[in-house]
Amino acid sequence: MAYTYEGWTLYTRSVKLKGGRDQTIYFFSKKTPKSGTPCDKPDHYTVGVNKRTGLPYLKKR
Repeated sequence: MAYTYEGWTLYTRSVKLKGGRDQTIYFFSKKTPKSGTPCDKPDHYTVGVNKRTGLPYLKKR
């Protein structure tokens, strides 16, 4: 089940860094992104909201 927060859906995607290492990133989107899959909220993370833009983000507890 995908995690949603006030109309925003949490997505995940694996990216390759310059050093060659793979890293999983999480991001919120209201529309379906070009790449990424809906996911559950990872353990030990909470949702914060940027005061200036109103965009949600994940932060470690």
